[in-house]
Amino acid sequence: MISEVNAKSILITCKNPSSWFGVKYGMNIYRGCQHGCIYCDSRSECYQIDKFEDIIVKVNAVELLKKELSRKRVRGTIGTGAMSDPYIPLEKQYKLTQKSLQVIADNRYPVHITTKSNLILRDIDILEEINNVYASVAVTITTADDLLAEKIEPAAPISSDRFKAIGILSAVGINVGITMMPILPFIEDSEKNIIEIIKKANEYGAKFIYPYFGMTLRDRQKAYYYSKLDELFPGVRNKYEKKFGSFYGCNANNVNKLKNIFNETCEKYGISTKMPSYEKKISDIQLSFLK
Repeated sequence: MISEVNAKSILITCKNPSSWFGVKYGMNIYRGCQHGCIYCDSRSECYQIDKFEDIIVKVNAVELLKKELSRKRVRGTIGTGAMSDPYIPLEKQYKLTQKSLQVIADNRYPVHITTKSNLILRDIDILEEINNVYASVAVTITTADDLLAEKIEPAAPISSDRFKAIGILSAVGINVGITMMPILPFIEDSEKNIIEIIKKANEYGAKFIYPYFGMTLRDRQKAYYYSKLDELFPGVRNKYEKKFGSFYGCNANNVNKLKNIFNETCEKYGISTKMPSYEKKISDIQLSFLK
């Protein structure tokens, strides 16, 4: 079900801007998601979204953004994609993300976007404009295997299409990389998968990869995930229950070994394992003047 609402506000001030890509103001134009990822943490009760497949569209998002930016005294990175992907299929119809990015460009604010969709390429001209100040994009990829991606992220573009999007964004100078999370225990936590993601990241010009070797397991999220394990990966649920019990979260198998392999392979290809940010860019520019 799709519902249109007039929101009261669109920007949320983040308490700790440096903790996630330097984002100071969070923006969620859509509530709920259409990508259907079986592991999504946003199904958890704490986010108060009863039916995550139902989408709420904040149809006045662009007007709100214009008003709120005009009142801001502190300039900072605007981030979108933490709760709901800004490039769900409905964005093709509403174009609210596109119009919001143009407002951000017009006001010369930096931006960070997290997405699973190659629809972001539609807005590449606006991102180039924003990048005169600063733009970064993190494309979420958890497996290099398209067939596996279709199982666990059924309505999102396949991984190979996301890698291609990274290549195009990188070619025009956007600071683009990968959020490699979550890495699902017993499904994606193989050395082969981790190394293949990094190799493809290097091939397509990714500047960074930020990982999480494991996943959260709580209330409604856990119930939904386990039901999908029964459907798609018979027998794997029993492994989770035996190893993780009632834990809030779970690490990938051989997590320390995977981390070492990840760090060594990224170093081999010269890929950063740290989150980029507008503040770091400014700091690097200032340091260059002192040399």
